Order: sequence, then structure tokens, then C-alpha cells
Amino acid sequence: MTTKDAIEKIVHSAHPDPFEVLGAHITRVGGKEAIVVRAFLPDAKEVTVVETATGQEYPMKEAHRDGFFEALIKGRSEVFSYRLRKSGHDGSVRLSADPYSFLPILSDYDLYLMTEGTHYKNYEKLGAHVMTVNGERGLFFAVWAPNALRVSVVGDFNGWDGRRHPMRLRGSTGFWELFLPGLDAGDVYKFEVKSRHKGYLAEKADPYAFYSELRPKSASVAWDIDKYQWNDAAWMEERATRNWFESPLSVYELHFGSWRRVPEEGNRWLTYREMARTLIPYVKEMGYTHVELMPMTEHALDESWGYQTIGYFAATSRFGNPDDLMYFIDECHQAGIGVLMDWVPAHFPKDAHGLAFFDGTALYEHEDPRKGEHRDWGTLIFNFGRTEVANFLLSSALFWLDKYHMDGLRVDAVASMLYLDYSRPAWEHVTNQYGGNENLEAVAFIKRFNEVVHGLYPGVLTIAEESTAWPMVSRPTYLGGLGFSLKWNMGWMHDILSYFSLDPIHRKYHQNTLTFALLYAFTENFVLPLSHDEVVYGKRSMADKMPGDLWQKFANLRALYLYMYGQPGKKLLFMGGEIGQWSEWNANQSLDWHLLEHEPHRRLQAFIKDINSLLQREPALHEVDFTNEGFEWIDFGDYPNSVISFIRKAKDPNDFLLFVFNLTPVPRFDYRIGAPRWGFYREVLNSDSERYWGGNLGNFGGAHTDDVWSHGRPWSISITLPPLSGLVFKPA
Repeated sequence: MTTKDAIEKIVHSAHPDPFEVLGAHITRVGGKEAIVVRAFLPDAKEVTVVETATGQEYPMKEAHRDGFFEALIKGRSEVFSYRLRKSGHDGSVRLSADPYSFLPILSDYDLYLMTEGTHYKNYEKLGAHVMTVNGERGLFFAVWAPNALRVSVVGDFNGWDGRRHPMRLRGSTGFWELFLPGLDAGDVYKFEVKSRHKGYLAEKADPYAFYSELRPKSASVAWDIDKYQWNDAAWMEERATRNWFESPLSVYELHFGSWRRVPEEGNRWLTYREMARTLIPYVKEMGYTHVELMPMTEHALDESWGYQTIGYFAATSRFGNPDDLMYFIDECHQAGIGVLMDWVPAHFPKDAHGLAFFDGTALYEHEDPRKGEHRDWGTLIFNFGRTEVANFLLSSALFWLDKYHMDGLRVDAVASMLYLDYSRPAWEHVTNQYGGNENLEAVAFIKRFNEVVHGLYPGVLTIAEESTAWPMVSRPTYLGGLGFSLKWNMGWMHDILSYFSLDPIHRKYHQNTLTFALLYAFTENFVLPLSHDEVVYGKRSMADKMPGDLWQKFANLRALYLYMYGQPGKKLLFMGGEIGQWSEWNANQSLDWHLLEHEPHRRLQAFIKDINSLLQREPALHEVDFTNEGFEWIDFGDYPNSVISFIRKAKDPNDFLLFVFNLTPVPRFDYRIGAPRWGFYREVLNSDSERYWGGNLGNFGGAHTDDVWSHGRPWSISITLPPLSGLVFKPA
């Protein structure tokens, strides 16, 4: 029989190995072998061991008043399969398998790979998983907490009592596991972690949970992540062979909770499935190739927009369950729309139920606050040099590509990962081993992330939001780069918004602001972004940034968008920009769709639709975005008139478009532009067209070349430049 000390440790949840005491064990009584079965069931009045094969019953005796029961079964020398029949004080009777009768489930090979950091799909092992073991359906739980004295699974099923279901520690690996029969998808749970250090005790959400309660609740919810039946095989097969560098890429960035709401129902969000019915037809009609979702990972604070992630494997419950998000992505793919998602491996919040101080130590974060905390955001920085932490993040990235069929990840705040002194004064940061400010561990993680993602998922894009001059961000790692597919061109974005925000009378003094980005345009595979960050916190909306009266604001905005689409690089526009929203983006309310009742906004939307169409049908606008063979200046020196002109070329140099911009409110007649070759140049798009609420000044369909030298070319066209406009010509 077990000792009194061991019973006390079980009852007070202090035993280092509950499986050593609980469950069925071979013992000896009077020199003969017997079986002893022990169970800790605080809510039981009576407990009986019921042998599965024979139905034989063995009543258990209460060995401790708090609910510790045991039964000595003499004459048996082998452990047999059994269940426990529990009679409660409330009169209830329940027959169930004993959690402490099951053998370990994590294999030694699993543990080896996880401690080595190469278990790329450890989300299939850690967390909560619906499975059947020895004919018993239940939930298998596993978690990493190497500095814990005890970890227990708690939930409604055990009254949130951490004494009830302590887990098994797998040797020195720091991984804990437990199979609880009788539980299923939908059950709510947390891990109660008792640390070896200073008596720390906390209830933690599952780091690998697939689903969570809606805030302000914070428990994890078990979910069968593999039950959704996908219907996007054709998209997935085609994606793997697509060369996105030479394909049109026009991204509609959006915040799921504020794209459109239902004011008649308390201003509620649209669900994942409602968004599938409304957003997808809109994006398709507008001509975008992709949507980019601001983080869909679970987060506690709405105001963080998802960038302070709690659940790195959990789709936010705000809009539905995981199957609902899968349905949304599936429908996007069937409509020919790719889905990108913002992913945040740079930092995580300090919420008590999250990753912070997970096992009573700085487990996921750095212990040194000079390396472990982002003062700007009040968040913690991942310890990228810790094998299990790097594996956790890498598995998170692969999870969204694997289980949710995401087409790419935009990695947020890469600059904050690369530099040890990011947003820190000199006296508040440490250097690396060579005395530099580079975070070598983060660099190694980023490279590995890109290598593994591109190796396992061809056709998937990785996109860096990186705002510094770090070289070769979007170059392969074997060439010394970081390995991203694409990089946001933050410099271009700041320059272009600075220029277009100027009163046109001052623009002639800032022509270099308009053209500077072409000096480095081909050093990276750039995305030209006009993102959510540019329309919040007092920066004003895109339309409101523009100078002048109402007509000039819209003319300027159309010229800006056409300039973006004409420049080399892929395109991204945040929601609301396409309808000329006046107010800054507010995550707590819908976009101002009522503006489309007014002609200027409705016609701006038509303009975006047309330039997306132009991008898709003209190879010159997408085939050669990342080398200088796809771009050629005609004239960037006419700063007195604020006129600029250039050529965009396809892989076939005879297939090209000619762009001309007049960025003052003064129309210019008989303006001569050098032409690459002789012939008729058709005006394929004019931002001043009455179709777009312009003044309808143009060139009557195009212009024929004259044998007049201009801009170093033997031929030229004489054209009319409408005020605050962009024109696109194509040789007939």
C-alpha cells in the first residue's frame, strides 16, 4: 500500500510523478503479488474498480478524507484493463476510464526532435488533440514547461481543481503530457503551472491551442483541426507552380473586424462565413489578386488589432470557429483570390494567461530586460536563441500554411527583430558577441524560417515589413540574404506620401522626393505599400492627406494611385483607400460605405477597379518588377512644371507602356514626350477622365509620333496633359 506521505503529496498536488502513485500497480502482500488501484477523486462519495473484460467489481476504500481512494486486488499478478465507477455526493453515477491507466503517448523520437528544435509540425503533438487510445475517445494534452514542479490540466470537467489531473513529466525534456478519456472537442481548459521557483502558481492558456474563448474570457478550447473538408485542390496545385515575381500582385489589406459591420445588431462584426459572402465578391470585382488579413491569431486586446498575439496557433474566436476561417479561405481560393496573413514573431504581450513567465521563469522571453522587452509596445521579445522557442515560432508559421492553406505570411516588425538596439538608448542595450548591434540569434531564426517555408511550401510568399537599410532582405540565404520573397518599401511609401501631401506650388522643389526610390528600386523585391499604418494616429486618411479643394483632392489621389501602379514593384492598398474615406481608420467601426452614394467616391472606386484590371492584363506592369530591364526614364528633370514620364516594359521589350504625369493643377497643351518607337500611341488610361470624376481633358484616344527629336529620341508625341493627372499610352 502507498505511504501516508505519498498520499499527502497527491492530495496537495505536490507529488513529482503522479503516475508513480495513481493508477494500477503491481505490489506484494504477504509475499504474493497483487494489484493496487489508486485514484484521487475529491468529488466522489464512493468509487468502484470495474474490470473491462469480466465486469468484476472491486470497491475502493477512502484512504484520505479529501477523496483519495484505493483498492487492493489480491490474487492478480498482471495489470488489467478497468474503469472507475464514481458515485458523487449529489447522487450522480459515472463510469469512465482512469487517466492514470494509460502509457505515455509522446514517442522518444518526438521528444528528441522537439528538444533538438526540428519538429516542424510539433503542433500535431503539443496542445490538445482529440484521439482514441485503447478504445477510449478523449483529449491528449501536452505542454512544454521545463521549470515547473507540477503542471495540471484544469477545466469545467474537474471544477478547475489543479489537484485533479496532474500531468506526467517526460524525463528531463521539460515536456508534460496527459490523456483524459471522455473529453472531446469543445471542452474548455487551461494548464495550471506550479513552478519550482518561489512558489509561482498560474493558470495558463495553451500555447498550442487551436481555439480560445472570446475575450474577456481567456481559456483554451479543444478543437479537431483536421475535420474541415477542403475544396481548393486546383488552387493549391496551381499555386505551387506559379512564379509570383512575374505575376500581377495587387493586395487588398484589411482588418476583419472593421471592414463592414452590422449596425442594426449592435454594430457587431461580420462572421467568417458572412465575410465570405460579402468580401470575396467585392475583392473579385475590384480586381485584387490577394487579400492580406491583419493578424487572425487570438489576441486579448481589440486595440492591438491582433499584433499582440496570445494564441500563435489559434484563429481568433471573434468571428467564428477554426472551421469557419477555413471556409473563408477555401472560398477565396475557389474564387481565385490568394490569402496572406500578418504574423508576429517579434514580440508578445505580458497578459497573465499568456506566454509571459510561463513556468515561473523567463521561458519564451529573454530574462535580461535589455533584450527581453519592447518599451514602445509594452511587450516581451522572444528568446530566438532558445531551441524550443525558435521551434515554437517556426511551427506556428508552418501551421497556418499547413492547416489553413494560407498563401503567404507578412512578417511584422522585422526591424525590431534584427537590431539589439532597436528603439533603445545606448545605455539600455547589449551588443552581440562581436560587439555589434545585430541580433544574430534572430537573424539565424529568420533565415531558417524562410528556408523551411520555401522548402516545404513552394509558391508561398514570405513578406518582410522591414524599415531599415539592412541589405538583401529579399535575397536567398545562400547568397547571404534573409530569404524573404518580398519586402515592403517603407522608404518609397514615406517619400511618396510626403510629395503628394504638398501643395502643388511647392512640388517643383521636391522632385527628388518623387524620384529617389528608383535609385534603389531593384536592390530588393519590393512591395509598394499604402498600409493601415498610414491612416491612423493623426496621420489622416489617404483622401484627407491630399491638398486642395474637393476636386483637387480626388485628382491628386488618382494620380498617386496611378503612380504607384506604374512604378516597379508589387502593390498593396489598405481598405477604405479605394473609396476615398475621409476619416481615419477606426478599428471599432465599419468603413464609411455610405460615401459611395456620392459621385467622387464611387468614381474613385471605379478608377481602382480599372487600374487593377490594367495591372492584370498588361505584362509590362508585372513581368519585370525587380530588375531595371522593366523600367526606363523618359524625363524626370522637368521639375519647374512637375511633369514626369517613364516607360514600363514586359519581358518582351517591344511590349511596353508609356506613363506621363502632370502633378500641378495647370493643364499643359502640346507637351512633347520622347517616344521609344514610331507609330500611334493609344491612350489606354487617363486619370482625368469623366469616368473617374475628372475634367475629361485628354488626347482623343491617343497621339501619333512626329519625326521630332525629344528626350534623346528620334520620335516624339505632342500631347495634352490634364491637371493633376496621369496618362498611360500603349503603342498600337
